[in-house]
Amino acid sequence: MNHRGIEFTVAKTAIPGIWQWQFRIGGQVKSGKTETKIDLLAIRRVQLRIDRELKRSARQPEASG
Repeated sequence: MNHRGIEFTVAKTAIPGIWQWQFRIGGQVKSGKTETKIDLLAIRRVQLRIDRELKRSARQPEASG
């Protein structure tokens, strides 16, 4: 799936109601789990997480080496 140009995945786990997600912004991979019985809610939660991470990365200046 894609949200704001960021590819992400959301997948069911063996535990009912638990979804595993992952996305990459720049060189950083973010992953985690969310709990919901509704697949669209799990997707929306990942989209909101992507929005937060994009906002955070826009505020932080690039580290120069």
